[in-house]
Amino acid sequence: MLLATLAIIAGFALLVWSADRFVDGAAASAQYANVPPLLIGMLVVGFGTSAPEMVVSAMAAMDGNPALALGNAIGSNIVNITLILGVTTLIAPIAVHSTIVRKELPILLVVTLALGAMLWNYAISFTEALILIGGFLLLVGWSIKHAMQTNDDPLAQEVNAELTNQPLSRKQALTWLVIGLVLLIISSRILVWGAVEIAQQLGVSDLIVGLTIVALGTSLPELAASIIAARKGEHDIAVGNVVGSNMFNALAVIGIAGLIEPINEIGREVFWRDWMVMLAVTVLLILVSVRFGKTREINRAEGVLLLACYVGYTSMLVYATW
Repeated sequence: MLLATLAIIAGFALLVWSADRFVDGAAASAQYANVPPLLIGMLVVGFGTSAPEMVVSAMAAMDGNPALALGNAIGSNIVNITLILGVTTLIAPIAVHSTIVRKELPILLVVTLALGAMLWNYAISFTEALILIGGFLLLVGWSIKHAMQTNDDPLAQEVNAELTNQPLSRKQALTWLVIGLVLLIISSRILVWGAVEIAQQLGVSDLIVGLTIVALGTSLPELAASIIAARKGEHDIAVGNVVGSNMFNALAVIGIAGLIEPINEIGREVFWRDWMVMLAVTVLLILVSVRFGKTREINRAEGVLLLACYVGYTSMLVYATW
């Protein structure tokens, strides 16, 4: 038990550090490749912070623990909206100015509903995993199209300012990109091993471990990125990071895990408890972000509401293990 606990702690620490280096390197490398700042914000930052979820879920699926992979993705989405945006909003209220982020919110709802339709029969087949990956590729295409057509979006301005404030040479960018990716894989392997060991010793299902410990750990890069962005007044990066990450988790993370090993015999609670909560908090995010098509600030009271949702859901999971 002690060794497994140390593995989880070390895995988390290395995971957060390597994810930060990976995103910085990827963003700077994209800038040197003349990628538009808006595209960097939509893909590299939003999706890049989900690299831990992707690698951890892929490793779990390869190790024959697809339930851990599914729990990681769904749990991370719930953590992103409730805990991360809740904490971030307590630091500084968030105003959503970006039209791109506001367009992404309904897309996130559609993606969430599509995932629910697949979970209705308590399984993610190989074909359904292919559909999820196809949806992810369409999303990437949509992101590229809008990034090429829009230059003055507030999200692009915030990303451009962030890259300007933290310049990396071309060599440094490529070095951190490679080192970050390698350490992501290593730390994910350590984390998955520790999580599975603890689950087996405590008699807790891989799903519960994925929804709680692993989901929280792999969401730490999003937490750090959103808090830093909020403190700098980069509100659209903070929200866009969460929205992009959640779409990546639902499409690419679950899709890749399902391609490696179809996720069969999913418990009824995954649909009726976990997916339902994910849907509810996604709708809540839309309601507190946009009202009647106008920009709206997510205030501290709404941040407390999001945190209360996280505490309530986590308490429900703890109660389910007794």
